[in-house]
Amino acid sequence: MTHIPPPAEELRLLDTELRRLDARRAQLLARRAWLITALQQARPLAAAAPQPVAPVAPRREATAPGVQNVLLLLGGVLLTVAAMVFTLVSWGHLGIVGRSAVLGAVTLAVLAAPVALLRRSLRSTAEAVAGLGLALTVLDAYALHEAAFRGSDGSTYLAVCTTVLALLWTAYGTALGVLRLPRPAALVVAQFPVPLWVAAAAGGLWPVAAGVLLTAGFDVVVGLRGSARPVRLTAVVCGIGSGAWGVLAAGVLALEASGPAGAGRAAVLFVLAAAIAVAAAWFSPRSDAAQVVAAAGGLLVVAGAGGVLRVTVSDAWLMPALLVCGIALLAVVRVPEAVRGGLGVASAVVQGLALLSALPAVAATVLGPLGRIGDVWSGTPVDARDAATLGGVWPSGAETAPLVLALVAAVLVVRGGVWRQWVLPPAWAAVVVLPAALHLPYAVGLSVQGLAVAGLLAAATATAPVASWLAVVTSVAVAFVSLATEAATLTVLAVLTALFAAAARQGRHAPVTAAVSLGYATALAGAAGAAAGWRPEHVALLVLVVPVTAALLAPRIIDPATVLAVEITGAVAGAVAIGLAVFDAPLLALVLALCGVIAAGTAIRPDRRGAGYAAAVLFVPATWVRLAAWQVDLVEAYTLPVTVPALAVGFLRRHRDPAVSSWAAYGAGLAATLLPSLAAVRHDPEWLRPLLLGTAALLVTLLGARHRLQAPLMLGGAVLVLVALHELAPYLVQMADALPRWVPPALAGLLLLGVGATYEQRLRDVRRVREVLGRMG
Repeated sequence: MTHIPPPAEELRLLDTELRRLDARRAQLLARRAWLITALQQARPLAAAAPQPVAPVAPRREATAPGVQNVLLLLGGVLLTVAAMVFTLVSWGHLGIVGRSAVLGAVTLAVLAAPVALLRRSLRSTAEAVAGLGLALTVLDAYALHEAAFRGSDGSTYLAVCTTVLALLWTAYGTALGVLRLPRPAALVVAQFPVPLWVAAAAGGLWPVAAGVLLTAGFDVVVGLRGSARPVRLTAVVCGIGSGAWGVLAAGVLALEASGPAGAGRAAVLFVLAAAIAVAAAWFSPRSDAAQVVAAAGGLLVVAGAGGVLRVTVSDAWLMPALLVCGIALLAVVRVPEAVRGGLGVASAVVQGLALLSALPAVAATVLGPLGRIGDVWSGTPVDARDAATLGGVWPSGAETAPLVLALVAAVLVVRGGVWRQWVLPPAWAAVVVLPAALHLPYAVGLSVQGLAVAGLLAAATATAPVASWLAVVTSVAVAFVSLATEAATLTVLAVLTALFAAAARQGRHAPVTAAVSLGYATALAGAAGAAAGWRPEHVALLVLVVPVTAALLAPRIIDPATVLAVEITGAVAGAVAIGLAVFDAPLLALVLALCGVIAAGTAIRPDRRGAGYAAAVLFVPATWVRLAAWQVDLVEAYTLPVTVPALAVGFLRRHRDPAVSSWAAYGAGLAATLLPSLAAVRHDPEWLRPLLLGTAALLVTLLGARHRLQAPLMLGGAVLVLVALHELAPYLVQMADALPRWVPPALAGLLLLGVGATYEQRLRDVRRVREVLGRMG
């Protein structure tokens, strides 16, 4: 019978079994966690273990076909050289006829060998043997000349030989179509027949150049219509070479031409080369290459026209005429897009060269007036050119520079789009150069350039920032030009000041225009003072109006960049005023003090508290200069004006921030007076300065001890001790002379014994003093 325990006993048994299961589960989970951790630590070690490196086969630096081709090429070259030496040198016992016969037979055999090689699929070997055969045909031609045509004309024989060789090689390559060498070689030889036939028939550079260009045209046709890629590439290279040679010959003829007839003959060659280039671009399948070739063709047309214009128009009008030819390229229509783009590039190149030709005139107009700084108010110039160059040399042919610049600007306007944003520089240059180029009167030149400044400032917007800078450049030039006369200087500077101030008020690049306006105001103040006959130090007082104006305007300006520009310009004007007054001490002191007042007024603004330091720096030298002007030689008179405000500032700083160190608050102010006075005590035989300095040092020391401040305590105590030693030094010297010589060593020994005996107590005292000083501010 099954024993069934009572319910209470059965519940106890079940609880016991469950507790055992929970304990076993916890044990198994702990073991599982340990195993996972062990496996995770073992994986990095296994990954870091060195893996067996498989042997790497040596890298092949050349492929098998490459090695084969190199060997075949070297073999063919060596055989060709051997054949040449054998033909020209080694057959001493045979005549030229025998050598020619043997060489002809060998040539036929070598040319026939590639047929058998191609049947065995030895294509590379067949190429090498075919190359050797082609070289042997050239030797055959030489042998034939030596054997039968020694007395013939050289040009004619070369023309016949190159014609025959080109035809034979072409036929040979066509018959053996698999070979890639014969037809490109035939095309290379085909470059010579036409020029040689022309040279043999007529002679002269022009016919030969025409023959070379016709050959280049033939190369273009082959390059565009050829079926094999090697032939097309060879045709392109040969076409470029022949075309370049023909163009070079045309250039030589154009430079040598002394009249329209010779220049016209050279122009025909240029036009022929241009026609070939444009035709190549027209039918070229690649748009990028077509654009480049079409650009070259357009430049060739302009070059041809330039050769004719060089001998028919004056030097001054040559560049405008060439520019018109370049602009005419833009009028070509009903051509492929790539050709039109290439002609546009050629026109842009011509326009760029035209701009470069006008640069000397622009530079002379803008930079030439800078030399007038050493020739101020010397008198009214003859005209605008004399004012710009100071009577110097005007660039040759620059009379038409305004026309060139205006034409370029007009083209940019007509083309529109992105080109229109580049209109302003050439248009500005045309206006600036115009008065000097046309010999306009001096006053008219000033007016034109002044109007140019006004127009540029009116055109200056956020999208055209270059206008502001051009206005600045123009204004500098017109300001220097105005230095010729007193009235012109004052008028121009006043107008420029007003123009730039108005532009700044309208927000047209205000940082630049505001700064320039204040700069011209500074120059106007200096010029007005000089016109009134004032000395430079008195003019400095007038110049100070500009810093005052800048300090008053800055708080009313919203843009931070403009504020900074105005303040910097005002500071520069203040520096100019100081420089003007440097040779008069009383006025220099006044100017420095006024600059300090301006800086102090600026420091009132919350965002310009740092200007207070500048004010202090200005007030101190102002005081010093004034004292020097009064011939005051007391050191304290120079140092106390620094110490008093420095200590006041330090006191306010400590009052606002008690954590500030006493060295930072009072150290510089105390040192400014105590140290120079201490140095002066050494050379002062009187008793008053040491007494006053010692008293002051004692008071400073007591104040430092009272308020527990390191800087007053240390500086005052050190100065007090040094002053006392200085005053007691004579008596110490007398006492040292009166004592026997054994007394100082004995006293030193006793001192060392005493220190050694109380060493520990002395260290404790030193630490206590250091702690006391450390607790001070």
